[in-house]
Amino acid sequence: MWSSKIVAIVAATCCGMTTVHASTYKPARPPAVPLAVRTPYLNSWLQCEPECLLPDNWPRHWTTQTLGWQGLVAVNGKVFNWMGRAFQNPVVRQVSLEYTSTKSIFVFDVDGKVDLTVTFLSPVFADDLSRQSQQFSYISAKAKSADGKTHDVRLYMDVSGEWASGDHSQKITWTHDKTHKLDYHAFERTEQVEYGENGEIAAWGRWYFTTGSDSGLSWQIGSDQIVRSQFASNQTLANTVDATFRAVQEDWPVFGFSHNLGNVGTSDVERLFTLGLIQDNVIHFAGINKTLDAVPGLWQSYFNHDDQQAIDAFYDDYRYAATHSGELDDRIQQDSVKVGGQDYATITTLAVRQSFGALQFGGMPSKPYIFLKEISSNSDIQTVDVIFPAYPILLYLNATLARYLLDPLFENQESGAYPNKWAEHDLGTFPVAKGYPSGNDEPMPLEECGNMVIMTLAYAERTGDSNFLEEHYPILSRWAEFLVEDSLIPSNQLSTDDFAGTLANQTNLAIKGIIGLKAMSRIANLTSSSDNWGTIADEYLEQWKVLAINNDTDLPHTTLSYGDKNSYGLLYNIYADKLLDLNFVDQSIFDMQSKFYQSIALEYAVPLDTRHTWTKSDWMMFAAAVSGPDTKAMLINKLANWVGNTTTNRAMTDLYDAETGGYPQDGPTFVARPVVGGIFALLALPS
Repeated sequence: MWSSKIVAIVAATCCGMTTVHASTYKPARPPAVPLAVRTPYLNSWLQCEPECLLPDNWPRHWTTQTLGWQGLVAVNGKVFNWMGRAFQNPVVRQVSLEYTSTKSIFVFDVDGKVDLTVTFLSPVFADDLSRQSQQFSYISAKAKSADGKTHDVRLYMDVSGEWASGDHSQKITWTHDKTHKLDYHAFERTEQVEYGENGEIAAWGRWYFTTGSDSGLSWQIGSDQIVRSQFASNQTLANTVDATFRAVQEDWPVFGFSHNLGNVGTSDVERLFTLGLIQDNVIHFAGINKTLDAVPGLWQSYFNHDDQQAIDAFYDDYRYAATHSGELDDRIQQDSVKVGGQDYATITTLAVRQSFGALQFGGMPSKPYIFLKEISSNSDIQTVDVIFPAYPILLYLNATLARYLLDPLFENQESGAYPNKWAEHDLGTFPVAKGYPSGNDEPMPLEECGNMVIMTLAYAERTGDSNFLEEHYPILSRWAEFLVEDSLIPSNQLSTDDFAGTLANQTNLAIKGIIGLKAMSRIANLTSSSDNWGTIADEYLEQWKVLAINNDTDLPHTTLSYGDKNSYGLLYNIYADKLLDLNFVDQSIFDMQSKFYQSIALEYAVPLDTRHTWTKSDWMMFAAAVSGPDTKAMLINKLANWVGNTTTNRAMTDLYDAETGGYPQDGPTFVARPVVGGIFALLALPS
């Protein structure tokens, strides 16, 4: 259903006239709208402040940096603004916004004469490495008559040099050219800094903005004022290139296209644009040979290292991409409704592009890699306790992808470069995966050992790849030995929720390690290895139940740490028992926690623990997946209600205040993180 929330606000004032917007939202009004979101560097959003209105607002990078992206439309010679803030033209009326797993669809009313539908499609090809390897998105614009009459319609779009550099003082170069069927603008930093960033925006690579070479096309490269004024005055562009290469902020060079759609009647007239980034090498990685080596973009192997072939192929693939994306949208919508109702679909469909938008695909078809950026929290690469909550969406869509995330972690540590006996926390700062030869990574030893064992088994079980377990058995058993040492009585240390600080005897952390030992027992059996892990896990679980559960209350529950009867926390780590189908943790513990959560719920969530009123959406869905029907429905409903009403205004946060729905006061601001893949926890469970 369309959201019942309909907005009417003053959005722009022009020439003494007030333009009023009214927009509906389906399935809800999100905190931010994904526009072009495919990788860490193609990651643009419309912030909802509080409404999600594309006219008269700039798209932004997840950091909030403006990304110049302007849309105009002329109907019968009158020019209107449908995206961006560059002009004081009247703005179109946004009628609706709908988001699906892969699309954000805006419908605009242009002066009561023309309906303009703009669709931002960022496809997800979980089963196709060739297509997923490209850092490109589609923008489709369709116009048709709204009043039954024919109207002269001209469509304009440009992007600015802001996409190419987070440092606006940097000089950029550009060109306009054609392939056999495309016109394209290409632009890039003059000084390429491979593996460098400015403000989280890549300092290397070539940006391409393309459209079809139809007879009504005109184009222009020049300063923002000149190019946009050219269209506003003439409804066409000059087909000229400004030859003065300069800094991003110097007369703000923009790259514009205009399509003359002709006399538009009651049938849709569509024009297609693509926008994206091509990088030859994508990651600097210290793998099995311990030296930092270039990891090529996976796209190169599929498109013969040829930019024009790649941009042509992506444009030509639009019909397939649209069909495939529609099928994926339907699958996720239907599967979500089946297990959790429409509220659950409201959440899952918002999480898909954000989850995949943190992934970079590299290597070769014979040896592909996926590298993950821990967006917004500290930009680490291959953070194990970020991969772990993101894992459910991969297990649901294609478990084979999980291996491509785990491989870099195994390679770096099995090279002998990492000196500690426990599992590494991450591999460095994205996009440089150099590891920690000194062993000075963020210390989460129990957390990461448990995560690695659990994730490795989950991958092998879903794919049947027992060879993967045999290949890595020596290091898995080393990590399991650490779990024997530290799981039952965890030392004072960090867990994944490191913003809360260190704590000894963490109940939830301990059960992760104990489940990890039981998982190691199954790995031993699958590899025909000797097994003492299972017996130890059984013994530890019995002791854990005595240490962890507060029975001196009307509603028994686990504590945050052993013996602290005034505390509680989300016991989300028992999810792994159901994920791996171990049947290890007593069902009575699941039932006990499920009943208890009902008693501590706040307006938008159950708090993570007693230290704050903060919560984590990923962990809440881990808890929902293993709770009873009433509690599951409550947790899902609260998160869906938060999506539509939160005061946060950036790419969906996973950390918020359970009472206010806002960012945590005096806490970190997490945005655009891939951990929202954990929202798929219900769908990742064995069927």
